[in-house]
Amino acid sequence: MLAWKLKAGKQGYFTQDEWRTGMKALGVDSLSKLKKALCELEIEVGKPTNYEDFYTYAFRYCLTEEKQKSLDIDSICELLNLVLGAQFRPKVDVLVEYLKVQSDYKVINLDQWINFLRFCQEISFPDLGNYDSALAWPLILDNFVEWMRQKHG
Repeated sequence: MLAWKLKAGKQGYFTQDEWRTGMKALGVDSLSKLKKALCELEIEVGKPTNYEDFYTYAFRYCLTEEKQKSLDIDSICELLNLVLGAQFRPKVDVLVEYLKVQSDYKVINLDQWINFLRFCQEISFPDLGNYDSALAWPLILDNFVEWMRQKHG
């Protein structure tokens, strides 16, 4: 969340400019103020207007190689737990389980990642009653729903 707020361009690293600009934007000039700001940042990220931006940033932040456009399944599973787990725990648990057992996909791209969020926000669970495969869902989610229906059907 802090990296998102500081608009950090590189994972695990803040430039001096990113740090200064970010701390100024947060109104932070001491460790105690930083601790307070981090609590407030969690609330800020949770606002619907910021959440999708944070969610997309989290994916891009994990792209560590130049021209990298996708993340491996293990990284995606960890990222889903970190970014969506608190808000959508049952869906995330089953989606992660599926991602670990399926063999069609080795990596996930940004479009698929964004649609995981849309799926969690829009689709009823665990019945998946309002899922329509005729709509513009990525194939990986069609496959997930089919797997869910076979497993729990």
